This record gives sequence, C-alpha cells and structure tokens, in this order.
Amino acid sequence: MIELNKIKKARERLKDIVYNTPFPNAPKLSQEVGNEIYLKKENLQTTGSFKLRGAFNKIASLPEEKRKKGVIAASAGNHAQGVAFGANYFNIPSIIVMPEATPLTKVSGVKEYGGEVVLAGNNYDEAYEYALNLAKEKGLEFIHPFADEEVMAGQGTIALEMLEIIPDLDYIIVPVGGGGLISGIASAAKQINPHIKIVGVTAEGAPAMRLSFLSGSVQDTSYVKTIADGIAVRDTSPITYKIIKETVDDIVEVDDEEIANAILFLMEKQKIVVEGAGAVGVAALLHHKIKFGSPKKVGIVISGGNIDVTMINLIIEKGLLKSHRKMKMVVTLVDKPGALMKLTEILSEQRANIVSIGYDRTDLNLAIGDANVSVALETRGVEHQEAIKRALHKNGFRFVVE
Repeated sequence: MIELNKIKKARERLKDIVYNTPFPNAPKLSQEVGNEIYLKKENLQTTGSFKLRGAFNKIASLPEEKRKKGVIAASAGNHAQGVAFGANYFNIPSIIVMPEATPLTKVSGVKEYGGEVVLAGNNYDEAYEYALNLAKEKGLEFIHPFADEEVMAGQGTIALEMLEIIPDLDYIIVPVGGGGLISGIASAAKQINPHIKIVGVTAEGAPAMRLSFLSGSVQDTSYVKTIADGIAVRDTSPITYKIIKETVDDIVEVDDEEIANAILFLMEKQKIVVEGAGAVGVAALLHHKIKFGSPKKVGIVISGGNIDVTMINLIIEKGLLKSHRKMKMVVTLVDKPGALMKLTEILSEQRANIVSIGYDRTDLNLAIGDANVSVALETRGVEHQEAIKRALHKNGFRFVVE
C-alpha cells in the first residue's frame, strides 16, 4: 500500500491548491437505504473532479529538470484537466491525449487550463498507447492517471479529509476504473483504521478490475462500453491491482441504467450534478449491491461532476418516462376538421399538459384518410396515465404508448 507519510506529504503540497470538499450527511439518501450516508463531494473540486489531487501532486514532486521539459497525459477528461491545471500552475507545456469520443465539456476544460488536446483512439487504453509514443518522441514526462505512487498519494488525501470529519466511518465506497483513487483512499484509511471497510464500484461495461479482484489474478477485457466514461478502463494495472488486493474488502458492479437512476436521484434529491463515474457509489446503494447487515456510517466518494449537458438531457428524459411523469404516445385519428381538437379536449379534461405534438398523414402504414398524432404529455404517475388511456379508449381513439 501507499505509505501514510507519503499521503500526508501530498496533502501538504496540495493544501493551497485543492478545495477541501464538503462531506455532509445526505438525509434523503440515508432514509432511502437505511444507513447514515455521507457524500464526499469531489464534483465540487476546482476542476470538477478528484483527479486534480493526484495530477498536481505528481507534477509538484517531479525534479525541476524533468518538469520544465513539459508533461503529457492520456485521459478521458478529468485527469486531463488536472494535468493541464498543474502544468499551467508551474508554467510548463502540457499535451493531453484524449479518446476521440470524449465529451466536449471535458475537451473544453483542458483547453481552458492551457493544455494542448490531441484526440486519438476509441477508448482510454488506445489513447494511452498513443500518448506513450508521443512522450518518447517529444521528450515529455508522462503523468499516469492511476498507476503511479505520487498520483495515488494525492488521491489518498480524500480519505484524510473524510476521516477528520467522521472518524468512526464504517465503510467508504469508491468508484473504480484504473484503481488509483481507491488505492490511495484504501491505503490511507486502512492505516488510520484497519477495521474500516473499503468497497469499490465498477461499471458493468468496464469490469476489468472487478474480474481481477474476484479471480485473484490480473484480467484484461477486449472493450469497454459505459456512460461512466471516467471509469471506462479496458485493462487492469498490475500496480493498482496489487494494492487493491491488499486493502480493499469488496468490489461490486452497477449497470448503466442504475448509474443513470443515481445521477437523476442526486440531481432531484441532493441537488448536485454528478457524472456517471461519480454516481456509481450511490447507484450501488440504491440498487442494494452492498450488504451492510446492521445500519452503518457510510462515506461515498462522489468523484466528479463533469457530465456532458446532452447526457444530462437524455438521463432526465428517460427518467421522467420511467417514473411515469412523462408519457409519449401516437394516436391515430380520422384526418378531418375538428378531430385534433377533440383529442386535445380529452387530454385537457384529464389535466395532461401537452409538451410536444406532431401531425403526420403520410405514413405508409396509415389508411387513406387517417393521420397519426405523436404527442408527449406531462403526467402525474401511473394512475394518471391509466386514466388518460381509458378516456381515449372510451372516445374511440386508437393509440400506442411508446
């Protein structure tokens, strides 16, 4: 594991750089899951993610000779912003290699901190290989996002902050991709309190570290696919795997639907915006992936908040449909004057608010003289939607709920 003194030194380097993020109780989540839950809000960190801690600590620890040549990193976004911020602070050049599908918000974030962005590869691992070759070619110092002791020590400072506020935590739940965050946190926490339980959470679409943990040997996967792009790591690092096997008690997984539910829950109930990777710990609790036995004090690391706005829109839209607060349907009616007015009158009587409507009389599946009306409605739950359906049936309308 990473020595506690190394983590404390990292904290000293970071004291005037990183924000000691809030670690409040989450009453609504606590009530939902029956435990005393606290959220470490690294989504409020200076760059929107915990990654600033490890990246800055690594750059700060470099000998001056190496540092002034400049740095390079591979990242899906959050480590990239941390490296760019650190390079900008020390007034040295930085190149960040990012996967081609990286959300615009993360690319823009790197550029705002003065980093040069190179898009290469379909995932982190392909970007990583490209960055290593570029580092050799240009003579730059490569800043690894997780498999580096100084990086892990920087991430471990989160545990120091958490345990200062809640010294008797029973569990710490941590997102897991490459494993640098959980390695640093578990190293610090276990040296302070050997009885504390550390549980990692991976995305179902990026299972390499969990498979390795469960099998007892390093396992790689052929591809990754998850909305939690911050933990979308294809291959297992032997360096972080070794620390995880020594310090972590369990690793569970959540799927993309569960992650999306957690993002929406955090927006609605906790009033915070969280990216996919940052929501996996809450997803694990909401979907009962961790068995506590009796009520415990649980700290969850909300690792980042750099979520793309289009993803937020998609998650909200799907969430409203799943919770029966929105309803989409296609209604077939006779294409004659007054038919559409009759439909809207029925919807008005049922107090269903129309948020969008479309009219199509050219669909090849329609009988001549009919038209399809696609309509999206704001509704108040299952019973309200059933009442709308009954009213349409009663008035002879044919319809399909999407």
